Amino acid sequence: MPKIKTNRAAAKRFSYTASGKVKRRKAFKNHILTKKNSNRKRKLRMAGMIHEADQKEIRALLPYR
Repeated sequence: MPKIKTNRAAAKRFSYTASGKVKRRKAFKNHILTKKNSNRKRKLRMAGMIHEADQKEIRALLPYR
């Protein structure tokens, strides 16, 4: 069987943790940052996790770790 191609758009947005969960970047941290307080911006810096219900779809897009 041929190899499965990795979805490059998903590869740029998601990555795996050591335990196998899917990590994502949080939204709303690109522009219009002046009205957002520093506490909110600091929390947006941290990585978020993909919900369990969506992990199966992301794993199909990223077959190789």
